[in-house]
Amino acid sequence: MATFLYRLGRFSFRKRHVVALFWVALLALAGAGAAGAPAAGNSSFSIPGTEAQKAFDLLDERFPGASADGATARVVFKAPDGQKMTDPGNKAAVQDTVDELSGGAEVTQVTDPYQGGGVSQDGTVAYASVTYEVPGMELEESSREALKAAAEDARDSGLTVEIGGDALQAVPETGSAEIIGIGVAAVVLVVTLGSLLAAGLPLLTAIVGVGIGVATITALASTLDLGSTTSILASMIGLAVGIDYALFVVSRYRAELAEGREREEAAGRAVGTAGSAVVFAGLTVVIALVGLSVVNIPMLTKMGIAAAGTVAVAVLIALTLIPAVLGYAGRRVRPAGEKSKLLGGGRAKDKADKPNMGTRWASFVVRRPLAVLLLGVVGLGAAAVPAGSLELGLPDDGSQPTSTTQRRAYDLLSEGFGPGFNGPLVVVVDAQGSDDPQAVFQQAGDEIKALGNVVNVAPAAPNKAGDTATIAVIPDAKPSSAATEDLVHDIRAAGADIKDGTGAEVLVTGATAMNIDVSQKLNDALVPYLVLVVGLAFLLLIVVFRSILVPLKAALGFLLSVLAALGAVVAVYQWGWLSGLMGVEETGPIMSMMPIFMVGVVFGLAMDYEVFLVTRIREAHVHGEKPAQAVVTGFRYSARVVTAAAVIMIAVFSGFIGSSDSMVKMIGFGLAIAVLFDAFVVRMAIVPAVLALLGAKAWWLPKWMDRALPNVDVEGESLAAHAGAADKDDEDKELVRA
Repeated sequence: MATFLYRLGRFSFRKRHVVALFWVALLALAGAGAAGAPAAGNSSFSIPGTEAQKAFDLLDERFPGASADGATARVVFKAPDGQKMTDPGNKAAVQDTVDELSGGAEVTQVTDPYQGGGVSQDGTVAYASVTYEVPGMELEESSREALKAAAEDARDSGLTVEIGGDALQAVPETGSAEIIGIGVAAVVLVVTLGSLLAAGLPLLTAIVGVGIGVATITALASTLDLGSTTSILASMIGLAVGIDYALFVVSRYRAELAEGREREEAAGRAVGTAGSAVVFAGLTVVIALVGLSVVNIPMLTKMGIAAAGTVAVAVLIALTLIPAVLGYAGRRVRPAGEKSKLLGGGRAKDKADKPNMGTRWASFVVRRPLAVLLLGVVGLGAAAVPAGSLELGLPDDGSQPTSTTQRRAYDLLSEGFGPGFNGPLVVVVDAQGSDDPQAVFQQAGDEIKALGNVVNVAPAAPNKAGDTATIAVIPDAKPSSAATEDLVHDIRAAGADIKDGTGAEVLVTGATAMNIDVSQKLNDALVPYLVLVVGLAFLLLIVVFRSILVPLKAALGFLLSVLAALGAVVAVYQWGWLSGLMGVEETGPIMSMMPIFMVGVVFGLAMDYEVFLVTRIREAHVHGEKPAQAVVTGFRYSARVVTAAAVIMIAVFSGFIGSSDSMVKMIGFGLAIAVLFDAFVVRMAIVPAVLALLGAKAWWLPKWMDRALPNVDVEGESLAAHAGAADKDDEDKELVRA
């Protein structure tokens, strides 16, 4: 592989006009496709295999036109102090709001509080429910604006008015976070590469790659039902790995220049060595992202595959466009150790021979490997302790900041009707195969009333055919509580008994039940996902490093860093440690998607650092250095680059911590702390310590496996012979000229 990539790098350097034109044309084509594509809403959300989804599908079939999965909004009214919502003036204001909302383009139904029992017992709080034709993420912006305008009109009458439900749910905007990340990345790249031009190349090529990926997703969004949220993960991961991969190749190019090689030769060797590491690092990221399909949540699968495609583009750009733009840059990209005049270039040359920070650190670790290993493992182990108390769930309006109208509506409903009112359960009774459906409906309602933690059970509401009914159940506890989850399981257990006796099927759905089912599905999928992703990557790394212990160490180190990161997330967002500093206004269960999302993203990035760092170490070892010296040599050339890449990633993810959205905030913190632990504790401390302790045994591989495995030559060992032959040809040409 190294020889093929070497030739590809030299070709791209020589034929830079063709290569650059190809990528520009591809970007223009993708952009044109995106501009001409029909506007897509958001991908339809479904959770195959869950009871809540089965009930939703049944409602769509038996209650046509009811929009079972349509968006809902609760417009909550509170009377001024000393007044009641039943006072004539307040009642008239509410009626005007109901009439105004009823005229909405996507509205299917608006309930009148005074006719549907929507006034609290003390008369101070009332609510009107609004049901829409489409899910919350697919609502037109005009419908959201009409909802807000109606609430504002009611406020003018003196009432306190807030809006809850998922109708105000909007696509998260991450533009400012990306700008912050790019800004920090630019600063780090300038410091690392010592040149504004060299620093600009990874940014330029990463933006081109993300542009192609996101534009392609936009162009295909309507056809493939990708939805506008799909591009968020693709752009975040694509930007991250695009900068990393380009940085790896550019830094190796500068190192080759420092060894006296011509620029075309340096480009070829950079792609042949660092490019090989990029290929296999990219494969691990693709495996992690495509592996999200194990969860069997279509939206998550599509997001993973789309992001994997963007990563593949980033790899191809690093292998072709980077050497092409290096050809355009010419002598303005300086050898390693030299800086541009603008950044203080022209200093004494002897400073280049001074051991850098990576060399000094690796030498320290090699001298005291056991102490460093124990300190790293114990430190991460301590950070992982809170993960033992991990509670999973999906956030609701109760986890929103108190400054939002959703949270204030949630609190008003809890005040007027009890905390369980914010998470009603919908029980669907399918009595199609029963002899007496009405008796089954009555039996189901009676058995649910007999359960604990139930405040109210509404009478069964059958469909026109009379064979299916819905029963609204109000729990006593808040939606995200363990008590409400227990109630859902109790209702399902009672439904199983009813089915045994009558043949009727009892299903529990609604937003709260859906959240519980999603959390359980994600939790159940975590172990298979880990086995798939870590297992495939383990096999891939065996091929790359031709070792059993090095990939095993990489996988175990990753698991340790992820557990430590989960522990930190639990400590901050569930226990409330440093909550003020992190802007956490409400602690509670950790978002269900967090562990599996963190595993996928961080695993890919961690293996990037592992492959780039350890291939440099193995390269030195293959070329004859002793194990301990190879570790020092590997750190001498790669520690600075890996550190820069990690700092860039941490900056990108930390930009999301300031978001007002609790989920985005949690994801940003979790990914940032995971990269911090993995890059600086595992890869920079535990990895060299383990390699120093293992010595030559680290590279042991059974002879039969060594013969069976393909030789991918990531270290570029074959390039030495290839370069020697090239040098001989050059000498012959010189002799002929003489």
